[in-house]
Parts: sequence; C-alpha cells; structure tokens
Amino acid sequence: MNSQEMVDLCLKHSLFSWSATGKVDPLPIARAEGVYLYSPEGKRWLDFNSQLMSVNIGHGHPRVIKAIQDQAATLLYAYPGMATEVRARLSKRLAELVPGDLNTFFYTLGGAEANENAIKAARLFTGRHKIIARYRSYHGATHGAISLTGDPRRWPNEPGMNGVVRVMDPQPYSYSFGGNDAEVVANNLRYLEEVIQYEGPKNIAAMIIETVTGTNGILPPPEGYLQGLKALLDRHGILLICDEVMCGWGRTGKLFAFEHGGIVPDIVTMAKGLTSSYMPLGVMAVSDRIANHFRENVFWGGLTYNAHPMCLAAAEAAIEVLIDEKLVENAVRMGEVMRGHMTRLAARHRCVRTHRNIGLFGLIELRKNARNELLVPYNGAHPVMPKVGRFFRDNGLFTLTQGSGIMCNPPLCINEAEMAEAFGVIDGGLGLVDEVYEG
Repeated sequence: MNSQEMVDLCLKHSLFSWSATGKVDPLPIARAEGVYLYSPEGKRWLDFNSQLMSVNIGHGHPRVIKAIQDQAATLLYAYPGMATEVRARLSKRLAELVPGDLNTFFYTLGGAEANENAIKAARLFTGRHKIIARYRSYHGATHGAISLTGDPRRWPNEPGMNGVVRVMDPQPYSYSFGGNDAEVVANNLRYLEEVIQYEGPKNIAAMIIETVTGTNGILPPPEGYLQGLKALLDRHGILLICDEVMCGWGRTGKLFAFEHGGIVPDIVTMAKGLTSSYMPLGVMAVSDRIANHFRENVFWGGLTYNAHPMCLAAAEAAIEVLIDEKLVENAVRMGEVMRGHMTRLAARHRCVRTHRNIGLFGLIELRKNARNELLVPYNGAHPVMPKVGRFFRDNGLFTLTQGSGIMCNPPLCINEAEMAEAFGVIDGGLGLVDEVYEG
C-alpha cells in the first residue's frame, strides 16, 4: 500500500489509543531501522521517543529478529502450565540480572497486566486491601492500572477499582515546595506517613510508584527519596512496587532505575524495553519471601498468553543485545550529550522553562511568560503545541509533546550525529513557541 491507502483503511476500520478517530492523523510507517522510521515512499523520521519509550535497542536488530524466527520454527505456543526451554532460560537470566532477591517472575503481555498482577500479589501476600499511588503517575489502561494512575486519563474510566489512596508526589505539577532535596524528601515523607496513619497501616498492602515518573514529566526522584520511602513502608509492613515499565532496561543509565537509589523493591514490574517492543511482554518480579508464600498458597492470576514462547525469545535476545553492545553505558554517555544540547537550547530560547534528563530519559519543559508559568495548564491545551508537533513531523522528527513538555527519549543506540540532527529540528520547533511567549 502507499501511505494514503494505509492511513485511510486504518482510520476506517480501527480505533486509535486515547483519541477520537476522526481527529487522528497517523504516521504511515512501512519499515524501521536503527533510530529511523520510513514511510512506504521512503520519507524518513528520526524516532526520538523510541516509539513509546520502548524500542531501547533500536529498530530491526537482526539478532532479535532471528531469535523470533528460530522460536517460531520450534515452538509457537505452549499452555501456561507447561515448562518450556525458553521460559527456563529467560527466567534464569532474569534472576541473574535483576538486583537483590527478585528471583521469581510472572509473565504477562504488557506493563498494565504486570501492574494488575502486582496488585493481586500484594493483596494476597499481605492480606490487606488498600494501595497507595501518586498523582503524577501512569500505570496502564486496564481497570486496576488506570485506577492507580493519577493523571487525567483516569477520569473517564471512573469509578474504578476500590481501595486506591492517592498522595502527592515529591514534586507537584506547577510549583515547588522549595528547599533542597533533603528538605523536599523530609516534608513529603512526613506528609505520607500522616496519610498512612489516617488510612490505617494494617489496611495498606503496597505503595506503587514509577521509579522515574514518565509521561507526567520525566521526574527522577529527589536524592534520598527512594531510601527514605522504602524505610518508611518497611516500618509499617507495606510493600513497595516499582513500576519500571518505562524507565527500566537501561533507559536511565542503569539496568533498572531503582539502582540509582540503592534500594531493592519488594515487587518490580517491567515491559517495553524488556523486548524492545519487538514482541509484547510484561513481567512481575517478586522477592524471595513473596515467592515462597506462593509456593504454598495459590497465586490467583493467569492469562492464556502467560509465558508465551515467542515473546520470551524476543526478550532473551533483546536483553543480550542491550548488554553485549553496551547500550546502558551508551545511555550514560549520550545522556550527557543530550544535556549539553538542552542547555544550549535553554540559553537560546526564552520559552524554555527547564529541562531534565537521567540517561536517555529526558524532557524540555516550556513556559508561557517570564513568571515561569507552564505553557499548558494542567489537563489543558495551547494552540502552539499542535503546530510544534506538525513542525517536527514535517522536518523528519518523531517524538511526543505532552502538556508543556517535549519528550526526548531516543533509542539507546543513538550516536552524536543523530542526537545533533534531532536537536536541530527541536531548535526550530522552539522558535515557534518563542513567537507566542508573553514576556
């Protein structure tokens, strides 16, 4: 098909995520390689968001493709109650790589399902019901996961799962509490402990966090927050669930983002970069004490495609590419290159409010005036942002704009020339925002 035929048929016969179909203008993609996407006619876009912060090793890697092909020729599917060689190999490899005593894994088809099963595991293990979640969070679109989500995508899906207690993040949406990291952490944890007392510690099974907040602002935790949070929850017998669906598998310059905080959670969920999105797969990893509980007690979770051999084969190969090609190390190095480009653009464009990145997990945040007000109000819009998105698309760059932010999350294989190419286009887009800056 040509691009127009592809777009027309997709719009006629399919629904698109988080969209009114009549307002969607999808990119027609025929193939992808490395950091680039191509239309049927050969138009090229640099993928500066790794699709959905997920194609960590880059597009079209031959080792992963071959692993999928080999598995397809051997065993396409096995009922979840069966043992397979690829399940045995991948589980052993994950136990070697995931820090601490997170040695046991439940396989799903994506991050939302991993979070759903983390909720089940926490409730079954503790015998408690409530789950604490933060407002600046996204945990998936299924019933329980969207209930845990704090951002406005939750609203049309309410009423949702009961038992969710939402709390403020260390960094609120549009302002700062002020102070250094130690003061911010102390204030937030003092407030959190008060909420725990109001809800009753004996009623709370777990708290779920994105270790580094993703679509709600790319927010690394303040220094000391993860250690303080884990200690607080441990005092009350509350489990810590780290959602690493977006920030895991090298994105932040560590294999897992919680490693930056020097902690080991009780449960970790992952997906996206686990297979580099070559196949759908999610994982819930649990500590030994939780795993031992379920050796004697039923884990009331399951799905037809649990431990699907094709998906496990993709994960096994993608992980080895990530490690063998030192892409985690490249995320550290190129993260510094990214920060340099961001700093340069911030000095050049008055519309830049701030910028931040941890590894190749980054964002440029925009403002509308010298009072440093965010360009886009919470759950709002600004007419310049669609123009910025169109400018990027017309000039060969694919990334997402979210609220007042421009996402900067390229594949971990990106090099300096490709990084410069991307920021050259972003430079032009920021010029459009400068034109509506209110002074």
